[in-house]
Amino acid sequence: MNTIKQLLKPKVEMGFFAILVIFLLLLLLASQSTFAAEINVSVDRNPVSIDESFQIMFTATESPDDDPDFSPLEQDFSILNQSNSSSSSWINGKSTKTIQWTVNVVAKKTGRLVIPSVKFGNDISQSSAILVTNVTPNKAVKTNDDLFIEVEATPLNPYIQSQVFYTLRLYTKVNISQARLNEPELADAVIERLGEDSNYNTQVNGVNYSVTERKYVIFPQKSGRLIIKPLVLTAEVLTDGNPNFNSFFNSQMTKTKRVESKAITLDVKPAPASFNGKHWLSAEELVLKQEWSGDVQQMKVGEPLTRTLTLLAKGTTVGQLPELNTTNTNDRLKAYPDQPVLQEQKKADGLQAFKEEKIALIPSKAGSYTLPAIEIPWFNTKSQKMEVARIPETTITALAAAGTQSAPVAPEVTPATPEKIETGSVIKGPQQINIWLWVSVFLATGWLLTLIYFLTNRTVTKPIIENNGPEINLKECIKNLKIACNNDNALASKDALLEWGRQKFNVSNLGAIAMFCDARLRDEILHLNHVLYGKEAGQWQGKKLFQAFTENKAREKIAMTEDKSLEPLYRL
Repeated sequence: MNTIKQLLKPKVEMGFFAILVIFLLLLLLASQSTFAAEINVSVDRNPVSIDESFQIMFTATESPDDDPDFSPLEQDFSILNQSNSSSSSWINGKSTKTIQWTVNVVAKKTGRLVIPSVKFGNDISQSSAILVTNVTPNKAVKTNDDLFIEVEATPLNPYIQSQVFYTLRLYTKVNISQARLNEPELADAVIERLGEDSNYNTQVNGVNYSVTERKYVIFPQKSGRLIIKPLVLTAEVLTDGNPNFNSFFNSQMTKTKRVESKAITLDVKPAPASFNGKHWLSAEELVLKQEWSGDVQQMKVGEPLTRTLTLLAKGTTVGQLPELNTTNTNDRLKAYPDQPVLQEQKKADGLQAFKEEKIALIPSKAGSYTLPAIEIPWFNTKSQKMEVARIPETTITALAAAGTQSAPVAPEVTPATPEKIETGSVIKGPQQINIWLWVSVFLATGWLLTLIYFLTNRTVTKPIIENNGPEINLKECIKNLKIACNNDNALASKDALLEWGRQKFNVSNLGAIAMFCDARLRDEILHLNHVLYGKEAGQWQGKKLFQAFTENKAREKIAMTEDKSLEPLYRL
């Protein structure tokens, strides 16, 4: 029997070894697929015309398995040229790498075309889609025009404070230099530029042109008829030299050319009567959510729990986002809000605004607390309907801290009877108590006379008042701000605010200063920034700004007074 076991033992070990090898091979294959390079695909614009070239970008954050094979693209696209680039960065102690391949192509047919997956060795890119349209027939231009500007705006009849896309295209068939192009101008509007210029080639009436495209978003701030002024381009056009001169010294000459775009009229509609929200907010998309730093049903009395509210809106500015925190402070539940975080992202499909508010809640007594629902009414510019983003009311439960008990009841004290007094106890009679009373009165009187003597005979010295440089500078800044606001001088108000921000917060731009202020002053500073950007200094009124500034200063003093009376808190 033992001999049979000895003969079977090597086979069992060999079988286990084979299973182990197969398991390791499968693990290796799984790891290879897990760590395959992810390659994303994007285009510089969508849709495009059949006669326009466009760029397809393949982007990876790590080196793929091999060089790309772009031959699958040739089924629906003609490849004009290709290039690749790489960049590295070090952010917050973490290294990131980006590798990008750019392929310049022209579509062979119209319709919704699929950009096929491209192999990079064993790695493969994602597929994507692009819409290719027919040649746009509205480009009425003479074929002998060396350069011209085309502009368009969509939509032409937006609602107030809604996003309008404004696109300019510069068509050239000659070499130009020293080009100067003004920015779009529109009174009572916020104008933001989106991303970098894109360049491509196209045909107009059978003539080849190079096109430079630039995009903006415009947010009209009042209803009615608004006119976007024409754009003006002044450039030096390179021409052949005059053959009457020595071509060695004068091979090329330039001539100055000035071209102008058309003006565009917007018919801006007011907020619809069906919108019943307190504050008008229009966007293409809006998301409201909350997060907690712990379990809302397991709070501890005296310990903070942080509530984080975030609002993400697409197609609007950060200045239009409302306040999110509706928690009121009371004796049983204290709320300590942080400064809100505000961000704007400029993407190819428009502006995206982000707001985050953190509130530390500290219960002082055990029990349940109900936080009211948060509702943000907004107007969806895609569906043309009013919607409400909502966080339902939230109930939180605070538990008594571990080890705490109710206040102990004082035990009843039974007066001692003479029979229970032990022998040897010292009993003070009335005469002994009177003697010590007179001794105490005598010593207290002597101490009081000594104190009066020193107070009346000391040398009186005047306190030395030191000049506080930063405080004097702040007062001077506030004085200058008041004068500038009273005179409705936007530029002088900006300078005074910048100096005040440098002294108080060590920041040097209006946006950063606004982040340190309460909601009303922040909105007024951002409004001033928009007015200056839109070149509307003559129409700005400074009364609201200085009033908000004064109220913000008063709230700071109240907060300082309250902080002195509160128990110290650990910063979250």
